[in-house]
Amino acid sequence: MSSMDLEQFHDIFFQESGEALDSMEQTLLALPAGQSDQDGINTIFRVAHSIKGGAATFGFTELTSFTHTVETLLDLARSGRVMITNAETDLLLCSVDVMRDLLAAASSKRTPDSARVAAMQAEFVNLIESCAGRKSVSAPVPEIVSTPAVNQPVALANASTSAGGAAGEWKIRIEPRAQMLRHGNDPLRIIEALRELGEVSVRVDAAALPPLADMDAGACYLKWTVQLKTAASREEIEQIFAWIDEDAVITIDAPVVAVPEQTSAQVAVAEAEPVAAPASPVVETKAPTSQPASASRETTTQAPSAESSSIRVSIEKLDELINTVGELVITQSMLSQFATGRGDHSSDDLKNGLSQLERQMRALQESVMRVRMLPISFVFNRFPRMVRDLGSRLGKQVDLKMTGEHTELDKTVLEKIGDPLVHLVRNSIDHGLESPDQRRAAGKSAVGTIHLNAYHKGGNITVEISDDGAGLNRERILAKARERGLIGVDEDPSDERVHNMIFQAGFSTAETVSDVSGRGVGMDVVRRNIAELGGNVQVFSTPGKGSMVRIRLPLTLAILDGQLVRVGEEVYVIPLVSIVETIQIHRDQLSSIAGQTELFRLRDEYIPIIRLYELFEIDADSTDLFCGLLTIVESDGRRVGILVDELLAQQQVVIKSLETNFRPLVGLSGATMLGDGHVALILDVPGLMSCFESGCGRRRPALSAA
Repeated sequence: MSSMDLEQFHDIFFQESGEALDSMEQTLLALPAGQSDQDGINTIFRVAHSIKGGAATFGFTELTSFTHTVETLLDLARSGRVMITNAETDLLLCSVDVMRDLLAAASSKRTPDSARVAAMQAEFVNLIESCAGRKSVSAPVPEIVSTPAVNQPVALANASTSAGGAAGEWKIRIEPRAQMLRHGNDPLRIIEALRELGEVSVRVDAAALPPLADMDAGACYLKWTVQLKTAASREEIEQIFAWIDEDAVITIDAPVVAVPEQTSAQVAVAEAEPVAAPASPVVETKAPTSQPASASRETTTQAPSAESSSIRVSIEKLDELINTVGELVITQSMLSQFATGRGDHSSDDLKNGLSQLERQMRALQESVMRVRMLPISFVFNRFPRMVRDLGSRLGKQVDLKMTGEHTELDKTVLEKIGDPLVHLVRNSIDHGLESPDQRRAAGKSAVGTIHLNAYHKGGNITVEISDDGAGLNRERILAKARERGLIGVDEDPSDERVHNMIFQAGFSTAETVSDVSGRGVGMDVVRRNIAELGGNVQVFSTPGKGSMVRIRLPLTLAILDGQLVRVGEEVYVIPLVSIVETIQIHRDQLSSIAGQTELFRLRDEYIPIIRLYELFEIDADSTDLFCGLLTIVESDGRRVGILVDELLAQQQVVIKSLETNFRPLVGLSGATMLGDGHVALILDVPGLMSCFESGCGRRRPALSAA
């Protein structure tokens, strides 16, 4: 199979490898430090082994070489010769980052950071050599089942020679099973790898080859007998075949000249030789020197599995979709009889048929949307690693709890919610949780808790990030707000308003600026990103007990639950998630500022009024405030009233992008087609507020290009 043929499998390899690395990282984080967990170590070993085998097949030599080094250490751990402590766990977690970078480099066809890879390999080789040196020569040689990089044969041969082996002639029988070629394994590549170990002569057995007319192009009928003259050990030869053991029967006969038995230390060093880094000072491995790599992981995106262009769908969801389509076909056939005039049908039959069609279309819509749904665990799974690394850097002990990981939401929303959650969790660790000494002094456990929770509520998804730290410091926030002129000196705002001040751009109460926080550039981005998703964010805090940030998001960005409103002859859609209530205006509830901005008193709050007909320069039924309705909407903790002529129906609408089909317009987030064929524009509530505050709602045009 040519390299061009193999390229069609690259995307699958990258996606599956990304998922495997996620599994490896989660298993590493769950390993009990200094205790034996054979199942966990075996899981991690299988991940490294699978990635190495795939990388070797596709010719990603640097990834193959590096993963071989990691696998060597893991094999020593499997045999009990290395104890996985916190230092080894840190080193292996850093190796996960390196493998992710190598996968990303191979995927984008760019040159990887070879210096970083070499430095990490040097740490692994140092640890492997130190572990081998602590064992006596009588220690048993572990069974090595890893695969060397096909493109690193010379290093393998040198490793065998340096270990003191003598040349011998091995007889190897390769009998492929029928599926070998279908699985992407090429016998010729294996023979080429054997040739690099020494002198090779090959004899082909074609006795099973059928007549041409009966031949299956995907089956393998040939067998090979290879005579290999090499100083390599049996283990090194077996490594060549480790990743095809299910697709072929391999028989390796003893050499004519026996290879002297190697000590365990020699074997371990030989295994590390093919991937040893260039000469560099060897540092004792107490903790990984690649800590910045793991730290950078905090802000990186999730593995390819969550943000790739493909999506995995369960069979149950596809079966449901197919069943719904089948019911639609039956209904369509029934309704078509009305058009052809066949049969005796009444108007009631037509109504029943249309009602049935409506139900089935709604079911089809929901089934299609469920296909795009993914569990929020794709985002949550990045946080155990981030919390561990950041807590260690800040000297804080943190326990992360996650609930509702199986709550599903649209893939598009899932991809965009990751960064805001990262900012919020980092803030909880840095600002929310106290140091162990401070917590003990306050009568708390030294270990702080961060809780991530997700659940469905009212057709939306709610995500909560809470901690049991000190809570928001109201006095410090107020002092900073007065310093910046956000509130008056004598003003005493509500807790809700004080809490919302942390979302102001550049607002920070941190006394010092660090690489984690303190510049005030995180929380305003959080609120802006969530608003762009059509959601909102609230903050709750109790001094001394902790705080919670609650995010409410739509399940999908493709379909919107909206309230249809009419202004003159135009129909607009207001997202239901933004609507607080709709009321009739009374004269005693009105006031104004400087004769321009009209305010409506809603209980104890004064709310500005947006006259939609002025904003969009259209004709309304009446310009009298008391003849219309005021729809109160909320965004980012702010409320405004939108004046409309009439409330129409509530319905789900399919969002069409104005930016894609026309151009971006201030105050509008999209458009939709109504049942009567007319187009209704969808209001962008945060955009309307910004437009109004900037003055374009005061008899100025709003439909200007963004």
